[in-house]
Amino acid sequence: MTPRRIDQILANFGYCSRSEARHWVRAGRVTAGGEIITVADRKFSPDAICVDGEPVECPNGVLALLNKPAGYVCSHDAGEGPTIYDLLPTRWRKRNPAATSVGRLDKDTTGVLLVTDLGELVQRWTSPKHKVAKVYEVTVHADIPPNLVAAFAAGTLMLEGEDKPCLPARLEIVSAREARLELTEGRYHQVKRMFASAKLDVTRLHRSRFGDFELDDLPPGQWRLLPMP
Repeated sequence: MTPRRIDQILANFGYCSRSEARHWVRAGRVTAGGEIITVADRKFSPDAICVDGEPVECPNGVLALLNKPAGYVCSHDAGEGPTIYDLLPTRWRKRNPAATSVGRLDKDTTGVLLVTDLGELVQRWTSPKHKVAKVYEVTVHADIPPNLVAAFAAGTLMLEGEDKPCLPARLEIVSAREARLELTEGRYHQVKRMFASAKLDVTRLHRSRFGDFELDDLPPGQWRLLPMP
């Protein structure tokens, strides 16, 4: 990794501001190879230093999977209500760049949500050209007509207010009012709008897979770090 100034490392990885870093260094809170660092402008590789006895957190970048619970918004604006970032380490919000969700889930939608501070990963997984598959478990208020399977798969479904049809989507009817839907798009409220086209209201929406990522046994509201792809 490219060596950087200690004060820059502490600021970029969310520990403190660059001005505060000088106080942290003078207080002996930063070490490298067991040596207490006393000057904030000395340069080290971020993975070579420790802060308060612990290695710098995620020196190559944050990538985490969160099992998003209902009632949380994918926003940094606390004015919109409880945010997913309340469930994550506070330091991640202070990193530069800050950790952010890869795409968004509605406030009442649960399930797989990736969080990273690496812009290239956000671009890779949200760009329409990459066609990342997402799987949703859907419950609706009335019985699902069997012909909806073909309607979603046809690639001709038009959503209200849009001028391009949805890409083909795979719908599996699990029970009278439950289905599994696989998409490769991420339009605004797409799942709800697709079912609304058949006059069906979605009462429960859970994303069980995003690309190759699944929750396994991760409880709602919990997160785990992932290896970098």
